[in-house]
Amino acid sequence: MNEIGSFGQWLEVSATEKQLLLFVKTDHCSVCEGLYPQVAALQDNYSFPFYKVNVAVVPEMAGQLSLFTAPVVLLFHEGKETARFARFVQMEELKHRMNELAEWERNDV
Repeated sequence: MNEIGSFGQWLEVSATEKQLLLFVKTDHCSVCEGLYPQVAALQDNYSFPFYKVNVAVVPEMAGQLSLFTAPVVLLFHEGKETARFARFVQMEELKHRMNELAEWERNDV
């Protein structure tokens, strides 16, 4: 999973990537640590890139994306948020929405 290290980097990534997943975590978050490997394991099944950001390191991300908890998994298509999963993520629902995103990608080609 690629790491976002600044809000400027996020702006560049979100402007250039047609589709992406963003995993948002923070320090000292046991739920984040438990969810991260489950989400990261899905990378091999999808062609769009996965990114992660620690909002303790890049606090601007929390304000700009209206993030009030962690972890948060966000899906983006053409720069727009299409799905948001916060705190306790239902993996089956996440996979369903990721499959939709992958289908949009196939249809756009």
